[in-house]
Amino acid sequence: MSARPRLWLAAFAAALHFVLPPGAAAADTGVALDARQQSLAPIAAFTASGDLERLKPALAAGLAAGLTVAEIREALVQMYAYAGFPRSLNALGAFAALLEERQKSGIQDTPGRDATPIPPGTDIRARGRDIQTKIAGREVKGGVFDFAPIINEYLQTHLFGDIFLRDALDFQQREIATVAALAALGVEPQLRSHLHAALNVGVSEAQLKQLVSVLREKVGAEAAGRTERLLDGVLQARAGK
Repeated sequence: MSARPRLWLAAFAAALHFVLPPGAAAADTGVALDARQQSLAPIAAFTASGDLERLKPALAAGLAAGLTVAEIREALVQMYAYAGFPRSLNALGAFAALLEERQKSGIQDTPGRDATPIPPGTDIRARGRDIQTKIAGREVKGGVFDFAPIINEYLQTHLFGDIFLRDALDFQQREIATVAALAALGVEPQLRSHLHAALNVGVSEAQLKQLVSVLREKVGAEAAGRTERLLDGVLQARAGK
C-alpha cells in the first residue's frame, strides 16, 4: 500500500473515533441489500487483496447482477485509496480484459453513466469537507488533525473531494465497497470506522449484517468473522452500551 492511502485510512479512522456522537444508532429500515449492492462486496474485497483469479468471476457476477461497466470501473478506481495504485490498476486491467472477452463472445454489457463532470471553479476542498462531515456525522477536527493538519487537507481535497464527489456511485455503494475491502485487508481500526460511516450514510444495521453473510459466502470466513465482531462493537457503541 502506498504512503498516501495508508495516511488517509489512519486519519479517517482517527476522525471517526473523535467525532462520532454517543448513542448515534442508525434507523433499521429492514430493506435488504439488492443484488447490485451485494455484488460490490466480493469485487472490492478481491481487488483489495489482489486475488485476480477470484476477481474475474466476481466481476462477471456483478455485471449479471445489473452493475454497469461504469459503476464497476468506478469501484475499482476507488479501491486505490485503500489498497494502493498497483492493485487498483491490476483490477482495472482484469476488468478491461474480461469485457473484451465477453464482447468477442457476443455479450453486450451495459456501459452505464460515467460521473457528471465537476463544474469549473468548484471549490473541491469545500465540497469534500461537506462530504467528510456527512460521512463522519460531525465536523472532523482535533486530535491527529491538529498534529498533522495537511492530512485533513488531503482527505477533504482528494478522498472526499476528487473521489467521493464523483456521482458514478452513491455514498452507500462506496461504503459497502470500502467495508468489504477493509475486511479483506484485515485493517481493523479502519474497518470499524467505515462500519460507522456506512451507518451514517444510510446503510442499515440489517444490511450490514447481510453484508457479513455475503462476505462469509463469497469472500471467506476470516473477513466475515472480523467484520461481524467489529460490527457488534459498533452497534453497541452507537446504542450507548
